[in-house]
Amino acid sequence: MVRGFGQRALASWSTLDHAIVLALGGVLGRVVLGYTPTLAAGIIGLATMFGMLRLEAYLRRSRRGAYLTSRPILLMAGNEIIHDGLRKARIHEEELYFKLRQAGIRNLSEVAVAILEPTGEVSVLRRGELIDPLLLTRVPDQLRIPRELVMPE
Repeated sequence: MVRGFGQRALASWSTLDHAIVLALGGVLGRVVLGYTPTLAAGIIGLATMFGMLRLEAYLRRSRRGAYLTSRPILLMAGNEIIHDGLRKARIHEEELYFKLRQAGIRNLSEVAVAILEPTGEVSVLRRGELIDPLLLTRVPDQLRIPRELVMPE
């Protein structure tokens, strides 16, 4: 479901989002364990979930794991807002401004890049120091980042 709704689903949760997840977790737990769970059913349910986590970790390392890992999305390059990136990430411009304020940005000219990470968090790198190209691995649209902000390779 997270894959379908995109990284935005993990970016920032409201109090209501947390309450819904907790309620759904309780309902899902009852469904997985049955109406009247026993100790054996609880152990089987937990073992199944941990087995699924191990399977996911194994698949993530394999070639088929590309589906399980999201790519970062470039939201800002220099002081230019990448509207295609915002649309792809399902983030409104006002939400980007909120994340910039959280990062201590007072002026758009302070921003080197803003990236929505696969975890759903927004990383904001400031101008002042050149960005190591290694940190931009897997970031699409790298060519939109002004060259004067990136270390030469």
